[in-house]
Amino acid sequence: MVVHSIAQQGFGVGTNEVYDRARPSYQPAVLSHIRQSINTKDQLNIVEIGAGTGIFTRALIAHPDWSLSIAEIRAVEPSAGMRAQFNKTVIHPQSNANIKISVKDGSFTETGIEEGWADMVIIAQAYHWAHPAYDAASAEFARILKPIGGVVVYVWNLEDQGSAKWIASLRSLYEKYEGNSPQFRLGQWRVTFDPEICPGSAQLFEKPVEDTFEWVMPTTVEDVVERMMSKSYIAVLESEKKEEHEKLVQRAKELLGREDMEKNWIGKEKGVFEYPYKTTLIIARKK
Repeated sequence: MVVHSIAQQGFGVGTNEVYDRARPSYQPAVLSHIRQSINTKDQLNIVEIGAGTGIFTRALIAHPDWSLSIAEIRAVEPSAGMRAQFNKTVIHPQSNANIKISVKDGSFTETGIEEGWADMVIIAQAYHWAHPAYDAASAEFARILKPIGGVVVYVWNLEDQGSAKWIASLRSLYEKYEGNSPQFRLGQWRVTFDPEICPGSAQLFEKPVEDTFEWVMPTTVEDVVERMMSKSYIAVLESEKKEEHEKLVQRAKELLGREDMEKNWIGKEKGVFEYPYKTTLIIARKK
């Protein structure tokens, strides 16, 4: 089981409370759209790969379209630190006792799930980390999905640079630290749907359907900086180059506080403004 080194370090033990606190949840409209794409009223077996700290899982089991639609969720997560946080935030305080939920070590290409068990595979905010083994990951998804009607759901929340100047300006401060990590915005993961590069995926799945959802959430300078700190390569910087990390945080706060960084204010007196996001949702059905 190969896990990218930046993911291993950045999402290791001690980094995940910040991740869980800083990362946004998933919009109800997105979760409803996913449910409507599953053409059955039966209760579903779900595998969530790269489940992280349980942000998506918590949203799913709390959503009215899903609360009575799930028989079992088997979460797969390679980071021991994230699994610990998943246990703390999902399994121990679980609000929906009708759903069986577990979390185990595993990866995109080695889930440890038996063949044909799942109605749906979900990857939230994580599939880009399958790089470069996208075709092998697709083969594993197909293996664990049921022979008929199986669906893979890929979903990401990403800051919308085009909607706010300050987001692009902030990224210019820290993007040099990405290194060779396969970030979502680079689009390397899209080779999954290119039959010339990933022929196995094209043979196993129908042409995917992609949708985009735009939304905003209230935020503050402190919240935006913490969101930046939750990025894997910034977490690595904090552990390896603490002084440089502190300077980056200070520069980010100064930039966000500048008058020319225009913001759509929700409550200026309290320092609350809009954080624009886009959710990318891709659904692929097993042939």
